[in-house]
Amino acid sequence: MDGINRANVKAGLQVLIVLKKDQHSGKLTEGIVKDILTKSPTHPHGIKVRLESGEIGRVKKIM
Repeated sequence: MDGINRANVKAGLQVLIVLKKDQHSGKLTEGIVKDILTKSPTHPHGIKVRLESGEIGRVKKIM
């Protein structure tokens, strides 16, 4: 599943996100969703989340 639809993203899910600093390289960071930051139901670049580690990025893949 991808992270474009907010309904697919829930707290506690393991996801791959792209951090702001890694957008040019496309490097993905794995973690557990703590908070969902995007308010709209969809976002073309992925729903923005905060991981339990405190990192913030857009969901590229739901594990």
